[in-house]
Amino acid sequence: MHQIEPFYLWQHLYKAEEDEDSPFYGREYSEFIFTNKVYNFALHPQWDFIGSETLYIKLLYASNIDGLAIIECIGEWNDCITNDIKILKEFLLDGLIDQGIENICLIGENILNFHGDNDCYYEELSNELENGQVYFLNFLPHVINEMEYFGLLNHVNTVVLSEKENWRKKTPSQFYESIHSKVQNSNKKFYI
Repeated sequence: MHQIEPFYLWQHLYKAEEDEDSPFYGREYSEFIFTNKVYNFALHPQWDFIGSETLYIKLLYASNIDGLAIIECIGEWNDCITNDIKILKEFLLDGLIDQGIENICLIGENILNFHGDNDCYYEELSNELENGQVYFLNFLPHVINEMEYFGLLNHVNTVVLSEKENWRKKTPSQFYESIHSKVQNSNKKFYI
């Protein structure tokens, strides 16, 4: 896991460590000192600790002008023991919503497992986004199945973009348009 870096090609557009409204403002990163880990696996030092021992993130883009935040995740999402959604919501998402961000995209390609509890925080998050939505992008199928079992798909949009639709080749606004259009053009809970 130490070789998996967060996506970095939008850094010319946004860096959370340079955003005064970000909880990561002023943070300095090393390329060589590995301090974060999930269980016994070291993580690349560019991932951000949010208070969970198993879930790390990278705020790739946030713009109150666009009303959009894009967050990449890695590790294990555990609501059962550590209440990771509560940690994520209180540490980052509430602040983004207060800044006027109404569309939150969480990229879950590197989420290995999900352990659910209930859907209360997801419902609360969905209700707070009056004119926006929560999107879960490219979470693994077994993770989506667990999320569905706990009723989370009633509150979030789960989208899969194919290799052909590679989100890494898009600008943040193109990224958002591609996932938003999939949701708008489908009546399913799982958008492929």
